[in-house]
Amino acid sequence: MESQRQQKMARLLQRELGEVFQRDAVHLFNQQFITITGVRITPDFGQARVYLSFLMDKNKDQALEDVQAQTKTLRQYLAQRIKNQVRIIPELQFFLDDTQEYAARIDELLSKLDIPPADEDKH
Repeated sequence: MESQRQQKMARLLQRELGEVFQRDAVHLFNQQFITITGVRITPDFGQARVYLSFLMDKNKDQALEDVQAQTKTLRQYLAQRIKNQVRIIPELQFFLDDTQEYAARIDELLSKLDIPPADEDKH
């Protein structure tokens, strides 16, 4: 369970990293639309796990590798934005958020189920 301070820091990082991806570093990723879907931060604020969603991109694994290759640059952009608000600029780790694909897969599996209607006589 995250503390309130961790949650507050995670929200700050999510908001500011979103701005970095939309404004400061958009040129690094060929105008690609990247969304920050979540941030998890360690109790010591030293590391942040950032979950990304790539809209309208067929090769998400390659896009994630491109982001991971720019981690140092992204951290510098983030530091410029939040240096007056925090003591420690966390190390960034980027991960693919596959929640939408997972939900679509569950929906597909549920739609394939053949559930017979309940007999009303048994009540």
